[in-house]
Amino acid sequence: MSDIIRKTIERLLEEINAISAPGPGFTRPSYSALESAAHAVIERYSDELGMKVWRDAGLNLFARLPGRDPSAEPIFVGSHLDTVPMGGAYDGVAGVAGAMALAASFIERGEAPPADVVVIVTRAEESVWFPVSYIGSRAALGRLSAEELQARRSDTGRTLREHMIEEGGDPDAVLRGPGLPPATFIEMHIEQGPILFDAAEPFALVNGVRGGLRYRAARIEGVWAHSGGAPRHLRSDAVFALADLVTALDVLWADTLEEGKDLAVTFGRVDAASPEHAFAKVPGRVEFCVDLRSGDAATLHAIDRSLKDIVASIEQKRGVKFVLGEQSRSRPSSLSGPLAKRITKAARRLGTTPRQMLSGGGHDAAAFAQAGWDSVMVFLRNWNGSHNPDEGMDPADLVDAVRAVRMAWTEKGAARD
Repeated sequence: MSDIIRKTIERLLEEINAISAPGPGFTRPSYSALESAAHAVIERYSDELGMKVWRDAGLNLFARLPGRDPSAEPIFVGSHLDTVPMGGAYDGVAGVAGAMALAASFIERGEAPPADVVVIVTRAEESVWFPVSYIGSRAALGRLSAEELQARRSDTGRTLREHMIEEGGDPDAVLRGPGLPPATFIEMHIEQGPILFDAAEPFALVNGVRGGLRYRAARIEGVWAHSGGAPRHLRSDAVFALADLVTALDVLWADTLEEGKDLAVTFGRVDAASPEHAFAKVPGRVEFCVDLRSGDAATLHAIDRSLKDIVASIEQKRGVKFVLGEQSRSRPSSLSGPLAKRITKAARRLGTTPRQMLSGGGHDAAAFAQAGWDSVMVFLRNWNGSHNPDEGMDPADLVDAVRAVRMAWTEKGAARD
């Protein structure tokens, strides 16, 4: 059984990652022809396995393997195939390959799972393209709004509605719903930090997903001036104002962690390189984004209030104006403890005891949990972080994770392993 799991994973990783815009790394924008081509790889392999394939109005792909009890609650397993710009080979892709390997392992043995197994390949999980969280999974769940369909893609400036239609979707049908009824969802995904790799642990169970609060298109407006002619007390320097903000938030971050609260602060983009900027000029403008994440919604709310107080203080001190722009949010989500326990129990039979941990990044599993599903994640150890061309993953770890998930749903499978 492990052989078919390994072969499926290796084949799909190779075929999907052959589809990309020019590198470095891998780029498949949300609701693009490249994302559609990656979905087509899964459709072809599902057809080879004899699975029933369909797409919903939001173009999420589904492939069903019938179970022994058609009336039992189905088990959805999957992830996404879009990437951040110049991302890595495994974020999202590993979870889809693992889901297909799970289905292939049942088919290769001629066994039916206890309930239907539905491989789901979501669209548009990476919100770097559209400022909306979990687009594909929320479309499948009937939880996407008309306003969100007007969000514009970062590289084209065209709306989500337009891109969805262009790839063959039906945004009006998405809005009509009703969406998938609650069931079970399992997402295998590389960890996006170094914890498991540093601990030499192959995989873990995720018990919660951080929420995010973001200002994606913020700017500071100061006054352009000559670098030698403008005295310090008369300057309105946008870059020094940004430095004040970065320093103040770093202190606030450290203090929050000291209080035992969860928080991550990131300035993911800083742009002070427009044609107006020059060696001998006091910068009159700087653009930036700030990404605040926490497993606790109250902490995010408190940090946002503090951010605005800090901004007001810097404006008074520096004579500048902050324009934070539109705010986007995703809610923190707790994942299913019973599901995590079930997979952990199976993993112990295979000789490992995975830890439980919080996910710092957002994932489709959070959208399913918020919609009332039993939802859980399996994190795979990864070196070199995530969202970069150097993501690392040992396919053997994914094989082990797939075997644990399989065993969790079949005692017959456990006996043979």
